[in-house]
Amino acid sequence: MRSTPASKPRRRFLTLLMAVLLLGVTEAMIGPYIVLFGAERLRLSALQIGVFVSMTSVSGMAVSILLGRRYDRRPGRQPAMLAASLAGTGYLLLLTGPPYPLLLLIAVLFIGPGSAAFPQLFALARSHADRTASGSEAGSGARTPLLRSAWSLAWAIGPLAGGALLGGGGYTAVLAATAAGYCLMVVTVLGLGGGPAAVREAAGTDRGPVVSARAAALPIAAFTLFHTAMFSGAVVLPLYVTRELHGSADAVGWMFSVCAAAEIPAALALLLPGRWSRRRAILLGMALMTVYLVLLATFTSTVALVLVHLARGVAIAFVGALGISHMQDLFPQAPGRATTLFANTAAAGALVSGIAAGGISQALGYHAALVCCAVVSAVAWLLFLLAGRQSPVGKLPVEAQEPAAAPEPFLGTAADDRGPTPSDGS
Repeated sequence: MRSTPASKPRRRFLTLLMAVLLLGVTEAMIGPYIVLFGAERLRLSALQIGVFVSMTSVSGMAVSILLGRRYDRRPGRQPAMLAASLAGTGYLLLLTGPPYPLLLLIAVLFIGPGSAAFPQLFALARSHADRTASGSEAGSGARTPLLRSAWSLAWAIGPLAGGALLGGGGYTAVLAATAAGYCLMVVTVLGLGGGPAAVREAAGTDRGPVVSARAAALPIAAFTLFHTAMFSGAVVLPLYVTRELHGSADAVGWMFSVCAAAEIPAALALLLPGRWSRRRAILLGMALMTVYLVLLATFTSTVALVLVHLARGVAIAFVGALGISHMQDLFPQAPGRATTLFANTAAAGALVSGIAAGGISQALGYHAALVCCAVVSAVAWLLFLLAGRQSPVGKLPVEAQEPAAAPEPFLGTAADDRGPTPSDGS
């Protein structure tokens, strides 16, 4: 059967969807167990593990920025494939049980750069969407929530798969499966075919940002604080439940499972027709994270704490899916850097959260730490609200310039994000 012009973009999107799912499952398989691997297999101290994790995060942020800039100069599959290949190699090297100095080198040169694969896949999705936006294929507004729901699904099943492998074959099985997962992702990305470089060059030579650096600083700060509050709450929660409320570890597992399960329909709900703009939906997500953290510090019933994680799941889905699109609309000529900026707000939040949450919990207690997380989340909401009141500089985003064939599902158009409407108050 011969392929039609409309089927090619659809195949590219399905390929990207599979790549995101594979990447998510791979990272979710190893993510919950890498610290245990360091403590039990390599006999590292808590400080050594902390340095390893921090160096991995810093390396990932730096490489993500470099690959994002490279992508904007020459869009294509190579940066995503390189990042995944390095990560797979790094996890294979961990099988050798390296000494600590070599372990840190592996973290910086191999494992850390693997985190760049995530923003690269979403940059590819944006570029391929721009490639066909003038045709019958929908733009990136509908693609990002679908890709984000695949990521949530991966994190719902990945830890279970990692636990099963750990129980059956130990850390060797988990590390080998992780390396294989990155390899499969590389093979999947190869199926995308030619990159969108020619199309992006045809779009024009103006690669300047839509907004000034000062105006972009507010949403970046808001997303960073949101992720800091989110990750800090995740650090405090298990200790709060087990030590202060005397709950079980199984209850904590249920809380995170409910959160992951809630993310999937919430991300898909963003595709439903509606009248909200993307900016309002992000504000709602940040508000829900604040409410979740307040309720977490208020309730003592295990059942209630499990249920409030529905709000956390919706918040993560809204901000996670729409935040990427928001940054890409601010920098339409630089999808690689835009997606990397958003991904690095999460990396920075994760980097700060361990020290901040641990320090506050040690000094003031777990309950006070949760309250502080709620305050940080509220500040993130306020900063993003203020960001909407600043007018962008330069031309409108690419999607806003094109003739509108149909209204964008739920998310509004890129023009909706230019500033507040009369109903955009609190």
